[in-house]
Formats: sequence, structure tokens, C-alpha cells
Amino acid sequence: MKINMIRSDKVYQEMLELPLEKREGCFRAKILAPFALKYQTQHIPLKAKYPGGFDALFLLGFMNLLPVTLSEKDRPAIDALSSDQLWQNCQDTIKRSIGLFEQAGYDLEVEDYYFTILLGNPEKPMLQINKGYSGDGGIPGYLMLSLLPNDYTLPRVQAALAHECNHNVRFQFIKWNQQTTLADWVVSEGLAEFFAAELYGKELIGPWVTSTSSEQLEEIKPIISSQLQLTGMAEMAPYLYGDEIAEIQGQIPVGMPYAAGYAYGYHLIQAYLKKTGKSIIEATVTSTEEILEATKDFWQ
Repeated sequence: MKINMIRSDKVYQEMLELPLEKREGCFRAKILAPFALKYQTQHIPLKAKYPGGFDALFLLGFMNLLPVTLSEKDRPAIDALSSDQLWQNCQDTIKRSIGLFEQAGYDLEVEDYYFTILLGNPEKPMLQINKGYSGDGGIPGYLMLSLLPNDYTLPRVQAALAHECNHNVRFQFIKWNQQTTLADWVVSEGLAEFFAAELYGKELIGPWVTSTSSEQLEEIKPIISSQLQLTGMAEMAPYLYGDEIAEIQGQIPVGMPYAAGYAYGYHLIQAYLKKTGKSIIEATVTSTEEILEATKDFWQ
């Protein structure tokens, strides 16, 4: 396993010294370029054909500071991101998380992993809803965190990264495609958060699970259960992320609270592990169909 740490803090420091017109090129070359294959796999252009068009930078703008908006007022956040210990902790988390599957005897097809931390934009609603941190680990070999570094988020970085590492492993075995269902998605999120909680403690479970009360869970369970065979990212997303994020992304709200599908998935996996006695390592590489078959008491 080779872990490539893309030290974004150094790039942000460099960009502050550059004229505005040179910052975007710097960001694309030093932060985005190592993730080119990730975006290619997702059919997202690394650079739009025309200024302001749809590309990787456009998408990152939903949560993160963009090169042209970076200013001196962001220097304290960049300084917080510049801790060598923070980056070492992240590297250790990747090594530990991926290593657990290697030690269990699973043959992982990916050997090189790329990781960076993007500086979150405190004014962006999507990051506010997620309480200042979020992750992206859906394409094996590539891991990103979006972060507003503060006393709340920094202690949660390793748990959030472990969540994304779990995605990275699962999607080496369970391939994402046009037939991927809402069931696949909620199961994957449940596995990832349970894995993070097992490694770093239940007290660090993300707001995407803890924001849903037991009463809300009982209300949303039959609704999500009735949609488990749904396909299509735009159609599935509102059930996973909830109405507020769906509306920000231009999708149709379906009456779901924040991150409903994450909470549903977490409790479904909890039920699965309790019933089967499997470890979270084994469960991570288990098919959605097998997990659903064993959890009919939860979702039917």
C-alpha cells in the first residue's frame, strides 16, 4: 500500500502569495491533477470547456473555498490545516483502515491511495448542515475531506476518514454502476459509519447519523424501505441526504429530514451485525442482497 498525501495546506499558502489570475492554475495542477482519474471515472471534466462551466472545481465550490475566493482572512484556517500531526494522523488512519482488510486476507486491487483535505467555505449551506466537515471516498484509491478546522471538527477527522476508507474498500468488491440502488447506497453508508465508530468510538459518529432521533427513524423507515429498489443518482439522493441538501443540489424534495438514509443505513447494519454475528470487516465486502435478506425484520 502506497499512500500519497497531497498537502493542500502548502498549496493554499502558496496561492495566497499568487495574483488572483494564477491561483486557479496552481490549484488545478497541485491539488486536482492527482485526482484526475477519480473525476474521469465519475465523468466529471477536470476543466470546463468554458469559464464557469461544469467541472471538478464547480462541484467543489458547493462546500469548499475556491482559489479566487481565498483571502488573508482564511490564513488562520490554513494555519490550522498546516499541522504535521494532523496529516500524520490522517496517514495513520488510512493505513490502519485499509490494513485491517489486508490483514483479514482480502486481496485489494488498489495499491496507491491519494488523499487531501480541502478547506471548507463557512458560508456554504451544505457544509453548515454537515457541521463543518464532510468526505468523499466513493472512487477506490481516492480520498478527500472538506473541513472547517475547529475544536469540533478536528477531533472527528480520523473517524470521517475511516468512513471514506470503508467506501474505498467496499467499492473494490461491490462495483458502482447504473443499476446501483438506494439499498446499495444506504447499506454502504451504514457500513462506513459503523466501521468508523468501531475504530474511533461511538461518540464520534457523524451528525449524518446522530441528527435523526429514534422517533424520526421509525417515521422514515417505511418510506425509505418502500424505495430501496430506486435507481438514478438524482432520484436516490433526496432519500439519502434529505430535502435540504436535495434542494441545494437542484433535486426534488421527498419529505426526508437531513441525512435520513445515513441513519437508516447505520441502524440497518447494526441490526445485521447483531443478527449474524459477522464482523464489520466481513460485512463490508458482503453484497447488499445478502444483508437485506438477513434484515427483513428491520426493513419490511
